[in-house]
Amino acid sequence: MMRLVMWATVAVAVLLILAPTQTHSQELTESGTEKVVDPSDGTEEHIATDEGGEASTVGEEEVTTGSEGGSSGEEGKKDKKPELTQDQIRAKELYEAALSLLNQTKEEERRAYTLLEAAAELGHTGALDKVAWASLLGRHLVHNVTRAAIVFEQLSKQGHADAQMGLGFMYATGIGKNSSQAKALVHYTFGALGGSQLAQMALAYRYWAGISVAESCETALTYYRKVSHTVADEVSLTGNRAVQKVRLLDEADNPGSTSALLDDDLIQYYQFLAEKGDVQAQVALGQLHYQGGRGVEQDHQRALNYFLQAAEAGNANAMAFLGKMYLEGSSVVRQSNETALKYFKRAADQNNAVGQSGLGLMYLHGRGVEQDYRLALKYFTLAADQGWVDGQLQLGNMYFSGLGVRRDYKMAIKYFNLASQSGHVLAFYNLAQMQASGTGMVRSCLTSVELFKNVAERGRWGELLMEAHAAYWSGAHTQALVTYTLLAELGYEVAQSNAAFILDRHHTHLFHQPQAFARALMYWDRAASQGYAVARVKLGDYHYYGYGTSVDYEAAANHYRLASEQQHNAQAMFNLGYMHEQGLGLKQDMHLAKRFYDMAAEASTDAQVPVALALAKLALLFSFRYLEDFQWLWSGEWSVEETLGPDWDIYVMAVLAVLIATLILLRRPPPPRPA
Repeated sequence: MMRLVMWATVAVAVLLILAPTQTHSQELTESGTEKVVDPSDGTEEHIATDEGGEASTVGEEEVTTGSEGGSSGEEGKKDKKPELTQDQIRAKELYEAALSLLNQTKEEERRAYTLLEAAAELGHTGALDKVAWASLLGRHLVHNVTRAAIVFEQLSKQGHADAQMGLGFMYATGIGKNSSQAKALVHYTFGALGGSQLAQMALAYRYWAGISVAESCETALTYYRKVSHTVADEVSLTGNRAVQKVRLLDEADNPGSTSALLDDDLIQYYQFLAEKGDVQAQVALGQLHYQGGRGVEQDHQRALNYFLQAAEAGNANAMAFLGKMYLEGSSVVRQSNETALKYFKRAADQNNAVGQSGLGLMYLHGRGVEQDYRLALKYFTLAADQGWVDGQLQLGNMYFSGLGVRRDYKMAIKYFNLASQSGHVLAFYNLAQMQASGTGMVRSCLTSVELFKNVAERGRWGELLMEAHAAYWSGAHTQALVTYTLLAELGYEVAQSNAAFILDRHHTHLFHQPQAFARALMYWDRAASQGYAVARVKLGDYHYYGYGTSVDYEAAANHYRLASEQQHNAQAMFNLGYMHEQGLGLKQDMHLAKRFYDMAAEASTDAQVPVALALAKLALLFSFRYLEDFQWLWSGEWSVEETLGPDWDIYVMAVLAVLIATLILLRRPPPPRPA
């Protein structure tokens, strides 16, 4: 144990040595785009653009060499690489073929993992890593924790960063390994230093929340910034990524009320309308397949088909999105500035904001037209005035960099804030950069960390949220739990609450019941720390009933009070009223009980019926207490508990509920008489 603590201490010391200083300076690139230089890691942090813009390079490392021929200065001197064997050549071919199929449709991804398994059998390191993760999460392969642990152990000995992350996760959660936070911290540290973005996120979250390490905002900022560079770069190339956050608890309590997913019948209805020539349905389906999300896979081929049909009918939105597709280029359409410009102009001529923004981007970077900052500013302003998020983002970039306009950080912040209100990830990224460097505002480490965390959670790994959701509702509860716990380690609050929900309902036998309650308590606590009110109420319930911990009414009351004061949660107010009524963990006070019951009714209409019952019971209790005060009128002692039993309040509530239901039925208007 002492060795593990020593290794953890050494790892933390390495982190602190590598942590960046707070000194930042600003320069201008040759093109006029401002960059923020962090001297600690030698990277340049550009304010990010979108839609494939040339100024969107993020986290780009400058490498200087001693001479034109190479860093050694000796021309023509190259290390000889060992020749590959036939098996290695075959493994490489299989691996590259698999990579070309990934991030496509689900069917192509399944084919990709078949190829990855074949490459892994031939010893390909990258394939082994992906197969291990797929086995751990049950993605396209059979769920096999033991297999994953063996491969991670093997690869980690070779210094593989993602394998270090895998082992760290298993030690942190006790899945496949005996739980050890010290070992988890060591593996996370080496994985993060090796470049694993998942490990960097896990470490960033731990330093941000102070889990098993001393809380350190600056260290969290270092790692969240590294991950955000990559995410922002990917968004610049592929568009704004949609991450669906669905709570299992909300779905269980309100079946059919989830708005994050589109119903299959609704999609089929739109498809029917689109086939009949409904232009609005074609545009809606095109955007849905173009961006993905809400339970619909991203499919650029189908998006292209729908946009082409709508564009032929003269729809400006469809023309503008066709322009975006041709500007970015993909496996479906070949990149073409000329075609993109044609569609953007046709859309802009109809005063379409998406087309105006696209046209502004063409002039900003001189793609297909001569570069003209004045025209770029004009079109971005027109788009932003109509509330289009990309126009707002680009206006912020121009004011930040002083392109075609006087540099104005306040205006840049204004437009970045507007774009962030629409959820644009690059707006969050740019605001985080400005907060971290104190550009145009007072530097705030906490605010910049929260913004970078938001960006990091928009990475491609965020798609695992919907995979876990689908696995849960298909009955693969263990697979869903493992995926949610992985995302919980990365700091996703929704994943933490969903993992706690699965453990709370005992939907999986991965952990025994007492251990499951203790782990659920931990995840409720982490979710509550990130502001989820229901998780805070759950923490109160766990301490009240003694789930995963000892019964502690005072701790329960404290959690209910926090949920009541900070989030105005009606359930927490009701519970506080009951605890004041019964004198559990709080001073018995009927007046305070009534006050909290009334507050609960005001906070939520759903609480009005339970509050009405509770207040009726409270009135009876007042009467009984009054009789007890005058017990000297008859011989002997008398109390409610002795007469009706310790659970008398439950019986009274049941009787009152029946009476209220009867009154409601009696007061219903009679049915109309037939004429």
